[in-house]
Amino acid sequence: MRILVAGSSGLIGTAVVGGLREAGHDVHRLVRRDAHAPDEYQWDPPAGQLEPGAFDGVQAVLNFCGAPLLPRRWSGERKQVLVDSRVEPTEVLASAVARHGVPLLVNASAVGYYGDGGAGELDESVAHGTGFLARLCQEWEQAARAAERDAVRVVCLRTGLVLDADGGLLTVMRRLFMLGLGGKLGSGKQYMPWITLPDVTAAVRFILTNVGVHGPVNLTAPHPVTNETFTRALGRKLRRPTPWWMPAAGLRLLLGQAAQEMALASQRALPGTLTEHGYRFEHPDLDRALAALL
Repeated sequence: MRILVAGSSGLIGTAVVGGLREAGHDVHRLVRRDAHAPDEYQWDPPAGQLEPGAFDGVQAVLNFCGAPLLPRRWSGERKQVLVDSRVEPTEVLASAVARHGVPLLVNASAVGYYGDGGAGELDESVAHGTGFLARLCQEWEQAARAAERDAVRVVCLRTGLVLDADGGLLTVMRRLFMLGLGGKLGSGKQYMPWITLPDVTAAVRFILTNVGVHGPVNLTAPHPVTNETFTRALGRKLRRPTPWWMPAAGLRLLLGQAAQEMALASQRALPGTLTEHGYRFEHPDLDRALAALL
């Protein structure tokens, strides 16, 4: 399958591109700088420009564009960057996919769509929550699903906290824990919808070949855990104590609204669509996931 990927330089994009090529797919990448490699095509989302030939023979487009949500505070200016870096490229790609007759668009989103769900289980049928991140995810998905009007199969990946040994959240937490600084955040009762990077890449490949999968997809492991449980499990694996506690007020002081909507928000998200269509997780529970990664 010939696949075009936007946002290929991040943690998820890099892993997905590598996994698809290992599986024998013909993968090409959209880049904003000058295109140098044979697999690259230049594009300029703000200008709505795409290099000619980028969509020739393409059977699926994957979009992982988006400025990092952390660790910066969400000022008004930063919020606009977060919106523009997601919604604008998605609008350009959705339009191009429809115009070129590409049958599939797989677009990034996040479990932040649900806002703070408390202890309630959140599958893909649950309505969007409140807050900046929930609104951002809603606009993001709406931009992608505009292509459905032209009979494009659109999948929006509501991704949880991605765990990988060589990058992302787990790398940061591992450093802190090895220094003896491990501890729960706030009450520790908030659910953390995690997933390993190998399961992210495998799930994307699964979605490409299962035409019945469409709409929102929770890209999360089937057994989310609370922050307190996660903290204890990581401490056991690293053989480090986890005595510390970061009060919610301290997190808000450091990160403002971002702390409330990310570190302290609870999202007990379940992968209903993936489970329904028969996807088998490589790392379904946290202890086995940490053992495999660390």
